[in-house]
Amino acid sequence: MGDSRPHLRVLGTEITLIEPLRRMAEEELGLSLSFEVLDFMSAQRKAALEPDSFDIYDQCFHNLDIVWFWRAIQPIELARITRWPEMSPLTTQGRISPLASFGRGENPVRMLYVQPDLSLAERETSRISMLPTVHNLDAFAYAPDLFASRAVDEVSWAWLFDPEVKGRLFLVDEPGIGVFDAALAFEARGEIGFQDIGNMTIAEIDALMALLWARRKEGMFAGLWQTAQQAADAMLAGRAGIGSMWSPGAARLRQAGRAVIEAVPREGYRAWHSGMCLSSRLSGPLLDAAYRYLNWWLDGQPGALLARQGFYMSVPGPVRNAMMPAEWDYWYGGKAASVDISGIDGRPMVAAGTSRPGGSYWQRAEHINVWNTTMDEYNYLARHWSQFAETFA
Repeated sequence: MGDSRPHLRVLGTEITLIEPLRRMAEEELGLSLSFEVLDFMSAQRKAALEPDSFDIYDQCFHNLDIVWFWRAIQPIELARITRWPEMSPLTTQGRISPLASFGRGENPVRMLYVQPDLSLAERETSRISMLPTVHNLDAFAYAPDLFASRAVDEVSWAWLFDPEVKGRLFLVDEPGIGVFDAALAFEARGEIGFQDIGNMTIAEIDALMALLWARRKEGMFAGLWQTAQQAADAMLAGRAGIGSMWSPGAARLRQAGRAVIEAVPREGYRAWHSGMCLSSRLSGPLLDAAYRYLNWWLDGQPGALLARQGFYMSVPGPVRNAMMPAEWDYWYGGKAASVDISGIDGRPMVAAGTSRPGGSYWQRAEHINVWNTTMDEYNYLARHWSQFAETFA
């Protein structure tokens, strides 16, 4: 006999589409799930051009515009999202507290609510474009032998292009992310300024790319990476000593016994927020199943699982209930681990006595410099970035 369970096809990236989560969802929801894992640009392109190929689009807010423009996804009815009132204000209001930084670039709240004319804006309505789920505050990581003589309060994005790291720089190969790491670094060094870093002009993009090409010719780079595993492998092999780093990559390094320092730049973090969208083709019982899946994401266990990769959930309360107190205190509370803490695979990852760099979730979220963004001249930027990236192939 065939599988009679409703089957949902989820299209997205390695950030959230992990096998332990898929198995957990199938078991707890009585659904059949398949995950298609692509890189950011490929997932976005497929979602926009092949809306029949997925039921749920699991991506980041900066990969939303094109998919919404092509009407590949449908609005989400807030009346069907049980825990919406429990959402973090970072998600629903754009900042974690009234005095916190709103951040430059595409703050997700700016494209969260569906307006009567089907445009997206921050004015609250009864429908949203994407259900906000996991997010994080990213920076870079570096080997302890670098900058050993410098004080903690000196940590800056400028370090990415410090002459001392020549030949050891490793940036993420994604125009909406790696470009901002470079832009923040050159801005901190005083080598470039932007009228709006989240929406660069063609002249500003040209100036930024010229700086990157110059550093490339000087031998600054060890390469570019596309997955967290590649980032960790480059550090483990000694090829890279500093560069873009996501929490899963830092976790792999710790589990391998390699010391790495996760930077807390004085200029603030580069933030991102992911979420889930409903295919415009969904209707009837399968749409009902999709809403069950969306609500399940906010019930605690998925957030607890992904917290062990260093990610935060848009509804933190149920996550706390699904974690051991020591885990919550470390990942969200900013406290020193009272015991050794395991990662997503059950293996020890955080040693007792260790504290998460930057403090608690609420402290870290107060210091957002820029959000991952797809700017107006994104296609122009992506073409020039691709030419740059091809030299590392």
